Amino acid sequence: MKVNEIDWSQWEPEESATLMFVIKDQQVLLIRKKRGLGAGKINGPGGRIEPGETPLECAIRETREELLIEAKQVSFAAELFFHAEDFPKIHAHVFIATDFDGTPTETDEAVPIWYDLNKLPVDEMWSDDRYWLPRVLAGEKLRGRFTFEGEDVVDFSVTTV
Repeated sequence: MKVNEIDWSQWEPEESATLMFVIKDQQVLLIRKKRGLGAGKINGPGGRIEPGETPLECAIRETREELLIEAKQVSFAAELFFHAEDFPKIHAHVFIATDFDGTPTETDEAVPIWYDLNKLPVDEMWSDDRYWLPRVLAGEKLRGRFTFEGEDVVDFSVTTV
């Protein structure tokens, strides 16, 4: 399905989630996810927003739970909409942190890995990441809409906000 075939004004997500990308010294802290949706893939820490929780609170909590660090100097980076027929429709809120307290530590959910900002492991990430993540890491604020079949992007639209 093409992005322009969806009435986004009526579109309802089945899940709302967050992603956090910690940037420090021209590197980004990513994780290799150990379980759940995307297990085995590399991504930023994140997860489902709990009832009564704001997206920002969720992103900070998930980063704490997955990496045992406290993200600091956090700012909004992107709002992403993922449409698929064969997995949950997801509304994701993306944040950037430029500082943190603690030491990134492996947990039962994630293995922390630092990457140079210009050498992202896109072949080990979700297929949509190559279209928006480099731009977010460069400081752009984005809105992205993606349609998937399985784990493959069928169509997308990414705009600056």
